[in-house]
Amino acid sequence: MRARYDHVAATYAAAPDDLSTPAVAALLTMVGAVDGRRVLDLACGHGLVARELARRGAQVVGLDLSSELLDRGREARLQSTLSIDFVLGDAAASDVLPGVGFDVVACNFGLSDIDDLDGVLANVDRLLVPGGRFVFSILHPCFAGATNVSGSWPSGSTYYDERWWLADGELSSLRREVGANHRTLSTYVNALQRHGLSIVELAEPEPEASWTTERPDAAAQPVYLVAACTRTASREA
Repeated sequence: MRARYDHVAATYAAAPDDLSTPAVAALLTMVGAVDGRRVLDLACGHGLVARELARRGAQVVGLDLSSELLDRGREARLQSTLSIDFVLGDAAASDVLPGVGFDVVACNFGLSDIDDLDGVLANVDRLLVPGGRFVFSILHPCFAGATNVSGSWPSGSTYYDERWWLADGELSSLRREVGANHRTLSTYVNALQRHGLSIVELAEPEPEASWTTERPDAAAQPVYLVAACTRTASREA
């Protein structure tokens, strides 16, 4: 399967690492201390979050479907002393990363890129040790969009129209290229519950300060959603 991100990898990965964006900062805060812990960066892309987790002392595996993005992650790793194992694979495939256990699974804006939500969450449940932590960030399912900014759901449709779609907002550059799966908030919550992942913390960080002047009608809405979950320790193997 050719990943949707392969054809934009060069431009997407060219930007310098920026860990100060609100959603990334909130995700890293919820992940917490990782020194000496095994961490999976799920849908890791070119390794932005994986590199920071490795800097904080984690033993990191980065998993992604895009070979092009993984190649750029490996290139960046070679220019540092960081130890990250980048793995090409489908995050929703039942045979991905067999027999591996992680203390933490992090997923930065990856869930909406994955078509099979139940498949990927079943893997998170399988790969986390009992009591392990799953932290993810997504575009807020309730973000309605604004002038030149696509919302979470398909244009000309409603919040209840759950499907993959290509954004058409002039300022929604990446989603115009690779698209995204829109799902309602209840779909995410119920899917997490089905797979033994209990939400313990939520954050709705305000968007970047520049949005206040550049996209004021969008900045007044919830743009990002970040969640931390724990794996139910009592689940039978």
